[in-house]
Amino acid sequence: MPTMEERFMNLVRVDSESGNEDSVLACLQEMLEGELEAECMRDAFGNLVARVPGKDSDRTTPILLGAHADTVKPGVGIEPVLQDGVIRSVGDTVLGSDDKAGIVEIIEAVRTAERRPPVEIVITRSEEIGLLGAKNLDLSLVDSEMGFVLDTSDLNAVLLGGPTHINIDVQIRGKGAHAGIRPEEGISAVRTAAKAILMMPEGRIDSETTANVGIIRGGEARNGIPAEVHIQAECRSLNHEKALHQAAVMEKAFREAAEDMGARVQISPSIEYEATRIEPDRPVVQAACRAVASVGLEPQPRVSTGGSDAIVLTARGIETVVLGYGGRKAHSTEEHIVVEDMERAVRIVKSLLADLA
Repeated sequence: MPTMEERFMNLVRVDSESGNEDSVLACLQEMLEGELEAECMRDAFGNLVARVPGKDSDRTTPILLGAHADTVKPGVGIEPVLQDGVIRSVGDTVLGSDDKAGIVEIIEAVRTAERRPPVEIVITRSEEIGLLGAKNLDLSLVDSEMGFVLDTSDLNAVLLGGPTHINIDVQIRGKGAHAGIRPEEGISAVRTAAKAILMMPEGRIDSETTANVGIIRGGEARNGIPAEVHIQAECRSLNHEKALHQAAVMEKAFREAAEDMGARVQISPSIEYEATRIEPDRPVVQAACRAVASVGLEPQPRVSTGGSDAIVLTARGIETVVLGYGGRKAHSTEEHIVVEDMERAVRIVKSLLADLA
């Protein structure tokens, strides 16, 4: 049987950028059925749900252990290397420890646990592009009332909730013209966008709220006044009303800039998910804190402005917190993970399983 780090390295070699997870999910289903004697199901969206029976347990209600199968770009052709106890990608790709390390740690903990309650392992698709797997998860396949998702870096973290996240898609239409011959006849959509961005607060707004303009696409020629620009922006806040306010401020800036420049603007905001927060005295939080403390770490229950499947699962009725998987510099080509941290994450999950058995 491969070691945990070998299993992880084999898994990241299977391409699974968001929307292309079928191969890795097929590998995981074979692994879960063969090694854990799990009953595996795929829902209509393609999420994998694996039911694993309890072991030396009095508990009848299962607990959910979750992670996501997809990776961000660039995530094709990942080639991991283990050196001095650290696993990295040798190429110009991410490593994929977010969140394949979480998957491998869950499997290792469940496989080696001396005691465990019934477990439902939920591996979602397309988490990185809007938590789509969790949003579309068929809850008729899941009986758990509490859940633990391995999807943050810090091993002492217990994330209790997350933000309202609002996407703001903007289309600005100006007027094209030859930039060298008739520039005065044009209305630059790029300049309109720039004017709007300079008018709005961006970055860290306050301790609970952030805003960002992430993508700008427009123009067709170096010597042409750009007639059209498409913008993808977002804002987040741990306070739902603050998120709505920030979105309104950003929309107002685009409308005012378009009016000033004589351009037209179309704005399409959408709420990706709403803020959730689990109280620290809830059993799911207390169990997570005990598990973290069992390996000599000081638990840090807190909320985060990052998104996770746990936000969606909690909103859908399964109280879920996020635990650490131990990776570093996720979403970058410098992503890496220390094998000792993976082993500690496994011990945290095993402690959790024994506690809840």
